[in-house]
Amino acid sequence: MSDLILTPNIDTPDDFYAVLLAAHEGLGKDESDALNARLVLVLANHIGDRSILSQALKAAALKQE
Repeated sequence: MSDLILTPNIDTPDDFYAVLLAAHEGLGKDESDALNARLVLVLANHIGDRSILSQALKAAALKQE
């Protein structure tokens, strides 16, 4: 069983963030929300491991203080 990686793990994260923002440019709220939902499903399919996906859902559901 693998564990969810919660430490920084993206090469050039600022570049990725810029690409992510550019993908949303010009979209309305509903379109942006739909893009995010599709992205989550694409990435979940890529990960494929239900244990990792469950850990990710739990981590995402935690309220930030």
